[in-house]
Formats: sequence, C-alpha cells, structure tokens
Amino acid sequence: MNNKKIALAAVIVVLVVAWFVFDLGQYLSLEYIKARQAEIVVWRQGRPLHAAIVFFALYVAVTGLSLPGATIMTLMGGAIFGLLWGTVIVSFASSLGATLAFLAARFLFRDTVQARFGARLRSVNGGIEKDGAFYLFALRLVPAFPFFVINLVMGLTPIRTAVFYVVSQLGMLPATLVYVNAGTQLAGIDALSDIASPSLLASFALLGVFPFIARRILDVVSQRKTPGAWPRPARFDRDMVVIGAGAAGLVSALIAAAVKSRVTLIEKHKMGGDCLHYGCVPSKALIRSAKLLSHMRRAPQFGIRRAEAEFDFAEVMQRVQRVVRTIEPHDSVQRFTALGVECISGEARITSPWTVQVNERVLTTRSIIIAAGAQPLVPPIEGLAEIGYLTSETLWGLRELPARLVVLGGGPIGCELAQCFARFGSRVWQVEMAPRILVREDEEIAQMVADRLRADGVTLLVNHTATALRRDGERKVLVARHGDEEVAIEFDALLVAVGRAPRTSGYGLEELGIPVTRARTVEVNEYLQTRFANILACGDVAGPYQFTHTAAHQAWYASVNALFGSFWKLKADYSVVPWVTFTDPEVAHVGLNEQEAIAQGTAYELTTFDIGDLDRAIADEEAHGVVKVLTVPGKDRILGVTIAGEHAGDLLAEFVLAMRHGLGLNKILGTIHSYPTLAEANKYAAGAWRRAHAPQRLLAWLQRFHAWRRGEAGFSLLP
Repeated sequence: MNNKKIALAAVIVVLVVAWFVFDLGQYLSLEYIKARQAEIVVWRQGRPLHAAIVFFALYVAVTGLSLPGATIMTLMGGAIFGLLWGTVIVSFASSLGATLAFLAARFLFRDTVQARFGARLRSVNGGIEKDGAFYLFALRLVPAFPFFVINLVMGLTPIRTAVFYVVSQLGMLPATLVYVNAGTQLAGIDALSDIASPSLLASFALLGVFPFIARRILDVVSQRKTPGAWPRPARFDRDMVVIGAGAAGLVSALIAAAVKSRVTLIEKHKMGGDCLHYGCVPSKALIRSAKLLSHMRRAPQFGIRRAEAEFDFAEVMQRVQRVVRTIEPHDSVQRFTALGVECISGEARITSPWTVQVNERVLTTRSIIIAAGAQPLVPPIEGLAEIGYLTSETLWGLRELPARLVVLGGGPIGCELAQCFARFGSRVWQVEMAPRILVREDEEIAQMVADRLRADGVTLLVNHTATALRRDGERKVLVARHGDEEVAIEFDALLVAVGRAPRTSGYGLEELGIPVTRARTVEVNEYLQTRFANILACGDVAGPYQFTHTAAHQAWYASVNALFGSFWKLKADYSVVPWVTFTDPEVAHVGLNEQEAIAQGTAYELTTFDIGDLDRAIADEEAHGVVKVLTVPGKDRILGVTIAGEHAGDLLAEFVLAMRHGLGLNKILGTIHSYPTLAEANKYAAGAWRRAHAPQRLLAWLQRFHAWRRGEAGFSLLP
C-alpha cells in the first residue's frame, strides 16, 4: 500500500474512531432530534443558507465515512427544511457521500482485490461492465439493502464513477422522498419502525424487483418483434433450422430432436463437417501411423536390436480414409433421421429471421442456429495462388509423400502435421513469423515440442515471415524474411496452416445485417444470440474457441436458448475449457497457464512434477514431460494445469473434472490411482503441493512428541 493510501486510510480510521469514542452518534438519535427540533428550526429560520450548507456537509461526511445515522439525518432534512428543499438537499448530499465512499473503497482496495481474486471475479466484472447500472438501480430502490455496503462493494468493481453517481441519485430518490416526508411529521414518529414497516419494506422490495420484471417483459417482446421489414409468419413449419452439420450443428439438432421439437438440419457438403473429414479424425489417424514409425526407429530403446518398416504413403492415406469411413455412420443422415432430425442436403440461405431457403424450398421456423464452422485461412502472399498450396482440407487427397515440404504456421495444426510428415520421411521446413511456435503455451512447454520436432528432422524457422513464392522452371521457391536477411527455400509441396477463418458469408448474414466481430466471428451475446434473439450461432463460426468439444458445448446452450429462450435462458459457460495439441509430446491445457496468469495480473502459486520420475513413464521409455499446476496462493484451488508428455490429453481429464466441480489438489491426493499408470503423475503433482504446504510447526512438535515417547533423554513436549 503506497503512502497516499496509508494516509487516507489513517484519516478515515481516526474519524470513525472519534465518532465512537466521543459518542457523536448520540446527536443523531431520534430522541435527541425530537427534543431539539424546535431549536433547530429556529436556527434554520434565522440562517437558512448557513443551515443548509452545514446540514449538507454533515450528511456528506456521515455517508462518505459509512457511519450510522443517515436515516435519522434524512428525517431531519424533512423536519428542518420541509418536503421540497429537504428532498433536494438530502438527495444530492446522499449521492455525493455515497460516491465519496465508493471512491475511497476503489482507491484503497480495488487493485488488491482484483489482483488476488481477478480470475474468480472475471464474470462479475463482465456483468458489471455490461449491466452494472441496471443492477445498481435495482439495489438502490430497496432500502433493505444497506446503502453503505452497496457503496463499498461497487467501489471494487469496474463500474464508472459517473454512472455510479447518476444511478445512485435516481435510485435513492423514492426512499428519500418517503423518509423526508416522514420527517416533516417527526412529532408523530416514536421509532424508525413507524416508517420502515413490513408493508413499506415489501413495497420497496417490489419496486426493486420491478426493473427485472420489466426487463424480462422487454426481452419477451423483443424476441417477438422482428427488427426491420420482415413480417412474422402466422404459423411455423418447424421449431428449429440448423445450418451446418459439423460438431455444433449435429449436437444442436440432436438436442432439439431429443426434446421432441421439429428440427431440420441443412448441410451443403458432408455430414460430420470438418472434424470428421478434414480435421480431428484424419489427422489423428495420420499421427498414429507416423508415431508407429517413430517407435520402430527407437527399437533399441525397447531392447529390440532392429525393426524396419516398409510403407507406401498411398496406403497410409487409404487407411486414414478407412478410419473416416468407419466413424462416418455416427454422423450420417440415416442415424440422425432415425433420431427424429429432418436432414436436407443443399445450400441454405437465411432470407428473414423466420425463413430459410434451401433447394428452392422456403422453410419457416421459430428459431435458426448458425453452425457453419470455419475454413483454412489463406494469407495474401505474393505468388501463392499461382504456385499452388495444400491446406488441412485438401491435404487428404495426397497419395505421394512430398520429398520436401514447407509448413507455414507454428500453431497446433502446423506442428502436428510438420512432425507427421517428418516422421514419414519428408524433409520439412516449418516457417513461423512469431519468435516461437505454440505461442499460447508457456515458453518452456513450447520449447519441449520444438526440441522434439527438431529431433524428428523438422527445420524450425521462427521469426521468419513468408513474403513471396516463385517458380523457376520446375523449381518452387518460398522466400522468407528473417530480420534484414532473405531466405529462399526450395520445396515440392507447401502446406498453409496459419489458422482458420469462420464461415460468415454466402448464407444471408449480410442481407439481415447480422454483424461480425473483428475476429470475423458472428457477433453473439452471452446467450449465443445474434441481433435477432431467435437466430443463434455456435461452434467455430461464433468463437471464441475453435475446438470440436467447445462447439458441442456451445450447441447445448444454443439449442436450449433457441427452443426455450422466451421462458428461460442460459449463459454459455467457458469457465473450464480444455484443449490438446497432439504433437509428440502431447500438450494439454485447461484454465490459466503461467503466461496468461501474468498477463492478467492473477496471483498464483506454481507446482510442478517431472513425469520423467514416474515409474510407468520409465517402463514405457517415455520418461519425459511435466505437469504444471497453478493454484491460488496458499490454497489448493486449481487455477489452471498444463501437461506435456505421453497421453497428456487423457491425463488432463482429472484436472478438468476437479476444476469444474471445485475439487482441490488435496482431493486428488486423497484419491487412489492405479499403479503403475501415467495417471499417477496427477497424484504426485498434488503431493508436491502438499509437501510445500506441510505444517512445519506441527511437524516439529510431532518430532519432539515421538522422541519423548521413545524415552530419549532431554526431550519434553514443550520446546
């Protein structure tokens, strides 16, 4: 705490202590005021301006210091100045005093509270930034909530000072009028309960609830009202139309069918979307084949003198397609039709908030869910279109292994595929413009992956920016800039893996005026609604994550809100979102990592466990990797976990469960883990935290206790 804060805190403490030590509160008792009412009125009549200034200043001081007596002073305002001027003086004095208390709490405590509890308060801060004025107004209308508590608590939030003052001025006015009016008849009041009767407090409570009721009514009205010139149909053919049959669309349609609504699912290409055909499924199948080859090259580590493999890359890719075909029935038209979903193959276009056109048919629907997914992002590099390139979508048509492959991008997709092709025997260059690969992970975790990529034969070129592609006869060359140096790389195939762009065009968003964000995702609120309450978006097209599991997670919220939003809505919950990069070693992450905690100013304590010390990892010749756990300082509550190592994605699940349900490291430590398994790494990480927080004074006493029980000379239970 700096000197200014110390000085302010000292002044406040001195004034508050003086108030109680000198019993100044006696002068603000109902009995004292009634006894001196005539004298005070005479004083006010003789010096009205002076009396108003003194009363105003005293009221500001009492409320600014959060002292008891504001209610009595409000009565005094009516008794001394009458209803009109009493209300004016008290209204402005109470708002100014409340704002001073608000500012004092903000100056003294907000930074400390936000630094310590920032992660837990993130959703609260977001709600206050968006609807703080609304919540404050409702609280101000209910005198049952202590005003001084509201002042102090609001000072810890991001609400703007001007908003706090104006809303307080308006919100406290009804109660001020009631109490000032009562003060004009002070002689008939024997106790505050004469004013604050149960019926009056109930009336104020209803007044406080009214904004929420009004807001809900407005929500319902806005859902029925169609912005723009589109008429609402008198009846609807179906309850929901879902555009896109990837992970988000399939789950949305499945939930809608499960609750017996009439739902139509439209897909213009392949059921299952990118994950099944171009992403998760084929890439993991390819990774598995590449990993088998890497294990065979490591045969001597397993006590096998030599292991050789002959393979045809075309057959490897045929296996990948066989895996896709095996899983394909899970997402097929036949399965979803049997589950009650109408499936239509065609290109959808939203023509109004209530209609979708497909194959020259117009479908009327109560709600629409946009689950159009994303597509590979292709940067505007000179010569790229002329030379030709591969993406995560077109890669799977390869049947001949490229001898020389350039991979643009150091994110998860680029790293996974660069390692794969290097293990198959391609000479691979991975080009990344950032200072390192996997920039969302902690630096040492990214370094583990970089070291393994290099060991597998990948040439990592970080801090390199691709500027042009050129053709010299049959030669293809990538030109990249590294500082002031220009680097030329000759290649046979180029894979662009710099990210994915949401699909937000071609199906009617522009015509309806549905905006997109700077990240090019569809703009949605916390309920996943667009500017039209009955049109929602989920999955990659909505962001903020581009994972299959988060797409399915969002789809549940989107479908529930689409079908039942007129009565009951749920905010999408992103509090515990895991993700995995399937390189070797795998990198799994949930919650905060160190670089995120530092960037957010969140205090944390770090516990690590070296997987290289784990018996099962040693037996499997996979003795490498780490478990990193961030916890609240001094507590076992988990803020985030990063695991790098064999099967890291599987190991992470225990921590995801713990974080989702508020279980700390002590619970993990107290859970039996099978031996020998990699999952013991989680228990040992929890054990490392426990040892760091062992009660040293108690242990020292126990040491003396055991020595005393053994009868050793010179030992007693007392130090």
